[in-house]
Amino acid sequence: MDGVVQDKLTLNNHRPDEPMQEAGPSGASTPPPLSTVPNGAGSSEPLAFNSDDSVSDLATSRVGYVYEEQMLLHRQHPSTLESHGEHPESPDRILKVHNIFKENSLLKAMKRLPIRAVTEREVLLAHAREVWEEVQSMSGFSVEDIVNSAYYYEGKSLYVCPSTPVAARLSCGGVIEVCLAVARGEIDKAFANVRPPGHHAEPDKCMGFCFFNNVGVAVRAVQQQTNIKRIMILDWDVHHGNGTQKIFEQDADVLYVSLHVYENGTFYPSGTYGAMDSCGSDRGRGRSVNVPWPSAGRTDADYLLAMQSLIMPIAHEFAPELVIISAGFDAADGDTLGRCKVTPGGYAHMTHMLSGLAGGRVVVALEGGYNVDSVARSALSVGRTLLGESPPEMEPLVASEEASETIFAVAKFQSQFWQNIDMRAIEPPEDEDQQVTWTIPDILQAHRTDYMYRQLGMVEIPVTKTFEQYSAQVMCSKEIWTTPVIVLFVHEMGNIRAELANKMSCDIEMESSYLQDASKGIVNWCKTEGYGLVDVNLHVKRPLITKADKESVRGVMTYIWDNYLSLTNARSIILVGHNQGIHGIMELVNARAATVTRQVALVAQFVGYYSLPLVSKEEQLRSWYSSHSMVFIPPDHPVRKDGKHLKRLGGVMIIEETKPIKLLIEGLAALRREVKARVKQ
Repeated sequence: MDGVVQDKLTLNNHRPDEPMQEAGPSGASTPPPLSTVPNGAGSSEPLAFNSDDSVSDLATSRVGYVYEEQMLLHRQHPSTLESHGEHPESPDRILKVHNIFKENSLLKAMKRLPIRAVTEREVLLAHAREVWEEVQSMSGFSVEDIVNSAYYYEGKSLYVCPSTPVAARLSCGGVIEVCLAVARGEIDKAFANVRPPGHHAEPDKCMGFCFFNNVGVAVRAVQQQTNIKRIMILDWDVHHGNGTQKIFEQDADVLYVSLHVYENGTFYPSGTYGAMDSCGSDRGRGRSVNVPWPSAGRTDADYLLAMQSLIMPIAHEFAPELVIISAGFDAADGDTLGRCKVTPGGYAHMTHMLSGLAGGRVVVALEGGYNVDSVARSALSVGRTLLGESPPEMEPLVASEEASETIFAVAKFQSQFWQNIDMRAIEPPEDEDQQVTWTIPDILQAHRTDYMYRQLGMVEIPVTKTFEQYSAQVMCSKEIWTTPVIVLFVHEMGNIRAELANKMSCDIEMESSYLQDASKGIVNWCKTEGYGLVDVNLHVKRPLITKADKESVRGVMTYIWDNYLSLTNARSIILVGHNQGIHGIMELVNARAATVTRQVALVAQFVGYYSLPLVSKEEQLRSWYSSHSMVFIPPDHPVRKDGKHLKRLGGVMIIEETKPIKLLIEGLAALRREVKARVKQ
């Protein structure tokens, strides 16, 4: 036995609704030194849990369940609420799931499994020792330590308290126990109602609300302690499980599949690791399957098409001996962080499909999900499916064009590794008469370009062959070489998908008039004030889901800066981003920080419903950005609830419009005033 854990014993009788007892002063800085860590190695003995008469202890129950109230103790300290805002990863997430299971009699049909804290030896199966030591150190945090380290941990998308190690170890240990129980045949299926989540925790660091990678450690424990070696992980959390993929990057015995919002590498956790062509390496090449949605708003139809046509054929060929679902419910309808539309029925159908694999051995481990009602309803539907209920009947479903294109692209790429993928069944049908066709976005984009050339006097800026996908999409006014002020306007006008924001119908003439009004407004503003204008349209016809796509956006933006903007005589440059164009602006700011901070007077971003644009974590750049930026958002943008990010911006303006193009039209007057004030300085 590894010894008794001090934090477990001291907190065992602590009620979640009582104030936390803070540890004594540690004299630590930010973060406290690891020498203050009580280096408990962890116990393999089960922790006692509160008795619940509604929980079945029947040996005949074949579906397991794990939950422990001590996981509620990991909570944001009140002293950080005002400065950092309320954190979405709250204790209510698992409490609500537990209560809805109880109210609907699911617990009576499940076997309550004992829970225990993960041991140090188990954590080291998937993590570096530094991860274990960092988490353990938190048990000695005083109030002063929590406040002083808040910004450090915010940079890792975490909050901490003295009870964090207890909750993190129970969460990981709980997933291990249910996976071992299923792997040993003690039960057939299980639901691990645990927090904090785990799939962002990488081998060498905690991040993204996650401390230990629960599923990653559990898979290693199963492979080490049972005869089961070939394991499939299906991660339907709306964020890419970067930590889980890294743990199994080179493992041929683990198939990792993730469906997540990507937004050309700008959606958390950001970067290109969740791209379509990030597929594992060495022996594990082809064992990572990423389905990176180009934008949010994905529905049941999109997810179920991916499951039926792509994921299940791969899964059957891989033939797993155990299936683990990293079940984040932040793609659920109602979750403002995920901004997708998956219903409880959609999750039930995906669970039902996966239950047909591995002889029915399935474990569901809770990951993210931040609308507690959506999480509870979705988990209830999944729990009922685990217990053998048929998924609910669905209305007729048609996947979106964007999702269909994404699935086809992923299938084409993955077909080099998997023979079961039937490209003929996935490929969109060809036009019978082989005539050249124009899509609505093509027409709108061409109409706008013609309008800019003919009516507004813009001229084309040539780009190199490297960026030929943006050919004829970079324009400028004739005065950019002589004017003292230049506006760089980056956008995706013509991208009708982004403008419709999941509406079922649209008026094309109206959409075209909006594009003209917005374009004319920008050009007339620049002409009236004597500013030069560079107009960059980043819209391309296919989904941006590969590593190279993100690099191409950065490349064309830096090309324009290096070869045009930085060579002009302008004393002030204004960067304006609209909708997904905001990410092009941020690529430029981060890549050319030294010159951008000298020449740019203002960064204005019309965000729509996309993620808030933030610069890299370099302190000087963040300081500059906070005083030189403003964002325009609709009234119901989720960032309004996130005080810590709002504080990193120079100004936030709420525009009473939900349509991205109208947000720009209505916010232009305020932008003009702000620019005029900045240019005069």
